[in-house]
Amino acid sequence: MQSLWMIAASFLFACMGVCVKLAAATHSAVEITFWRSAISLILMYGLVRLRGVPLGTPHWRWQIARGAVGFSALFSYFYAITLLPLATAVTLNYTSAIFLALYLGFAGMQMRKGILGALLLGLVGVALLLKPTFHADQLMGGLIGLGSGILAGMAYFSVRELGARGEAETRTVFYFSLVSSIGSGLWLLFSDVHPVDLRSGLLLLGVACFATAAQLAMTRAYSRGKTLMSAALAYSTVIFSSLFGMLIWGEVMAASSWLAIVLIIASGVAATHFSRANPAEGD
Repeated sequence: MQSLWMIAASFLFACMGVCVKLAAATHSAVEITFWRSAISLILMYGLVRLRGVPLGTPHWRWQIARGAVGFSALFSYFYAITLLPLATAVTLNYTSAIFLALYLGFAGMQMRKGILGALLLGLVGVALLLKPTFHADQLMGGLIGLGSGILAGMAYFSVRELGARGEAETRTVFYFSLVSSIGSGLWLLFSDVHPVDLRSGLLLLGVACFATAAQLAMTRAYSRGKTLMSAALAYSTVIFSSLFGMLIWGEVMAASSWLAIVLIIASGVAATHFSRANPAEGD
């Protein structure tokens, strides 16, 4: 079943999160973002050339906007990982499905009736998850993690619009990596840059390679598998991340946090289901 590629993608995304959290001991979130983007840019350029996809695009404004929003989402996500338990940061980032449904509604797409219930369920989950975060004096990290989900939903909306305009997916990922590399590179001109040794170099390479491999697996799952099943399996990233968090950092979350995660996952799956333009899509 092609949708099972999403489990591989989820495991790889969780591995990326582990590398980000470990690399944060010696590098800032913007440095990690830069190396992730720059290495991915090289990999994507090779893939674009290999597939013979031209880099010229008539939709460069959309590409720049998608790249800028994607860069902001990526940096916020990495920053949240450095401040929060890994599973918590991942869950807040995965609220992107909820916000994508909202953006589709604002854009005029007719929603099925259950979408309001899904959104309400997601908001309850977010509030419940942020409450223990507040008591742990990590409210800022929680808000940044939620911001990454809001921005990621916006980025996915832009990707959807680019796809509707006939843009090749590899070209869109290339421009995202390009804009992110430029944005983070300019930021580093005014920030401290830490030297890269063997350990940190391997971790930064792991961030980029795991992310690129995960994106390819995710693309295969969505393009060849069932849309709703792939979207549901994507949340297995939270499970893998929680296991890594417990094994590596001894992160143990309260029962209320687990309940919040379940609510957010259920909301995201429901939002994906009810926001499909065609009820038969992905069946």
